[in-house]
Amino acid sequence: MLIESRRRAYLSAMQVVHWLPRAELPFAAPSRPELLLPQAPVEEVEPEALAPAPAAAPVAPQARSIERPKIEIPRPASSVKPAAKPAETEAEPVVRAAPVPPPRFALQLLRAGGCLVLVELATGQPFQSRDPSYLLLKDMLRAAGLPDAPQIIGEPIRWPLLVRGNMDQGPEAARDFVQGFIQARLEESPCTCLWLIGLPALRFAAQAEAPAYYQELQVEALGTAWALPGLELLMDEPQRKADVWQAMRQLMARWKSVE
Repeated sequence: MLIESRRRAYLSAMQVVHWLPRAELPFAAPSRPELLLPQAPVEEVEPEALAPAPAAAPVAPQARSIERPKIEIPRPASSVKPAAKPAETEAEPVVRAAPVPPPRFALQLLRAGGCLVLVELATGQPFQSRDPSYLLLKDMLRAAGLPDAPQIIGEPIRWPLLVRGNMDQGPEAARDFVQGFIQARLEESPCTCLWLIGLPALRFAAQAEAPAYYQELQVEALGTAWALPGLELLMDEPQRKADVWQAMRQLMARWKSVE
């Protein structure tokens, strides 16, 4: 049996304000007589009747809807993105051209009458009076009607100039150096024909290759030049001397006409 204080605590917890027991409860407080009277039935009222009548005042602006407008974002047809190509995601490596090694050669410039002779030194050493290659050169000059004791001009041109250093010593630099050296000698004393003996002399003075052997060339800033095989090649292949002699006969008048 519950005492009155505990019963009221339970009823308050269940939010029951008014209640009537079915039978007399022991230890309960006396009931109030007005609560035992029958209550009048409560009429149901329509919801519209409970709403207040519209006022005559001007209609207030409608409040903005709390819902945010939906923005349609266009989607691609396929939800799966294609894999990126390696070329698009990774930068292509920069390919640098390999440095061109400097050419290696030795050239000697000589003067024989009205001609300058730029000849390859196969051994890299200056001519000696009894060298077979120098004796062959003397024979060629004698056959051409030129002095067979040519004057040596300056020291041999040896390339590369420096063993170490950052100076450009590639083919272009070598060509500029050789041509500049010959131009300086031509300013001191012009010549009627420049003999280019050997592939390095032909390549770095006239920008020509072996197919130009035995031909007459016109070189800018150097004038007329005659391309010849190297002295060592003429000694190894004696049959080339006939081609040299045939070409020489056609050009001999050029330097013989000069007194």
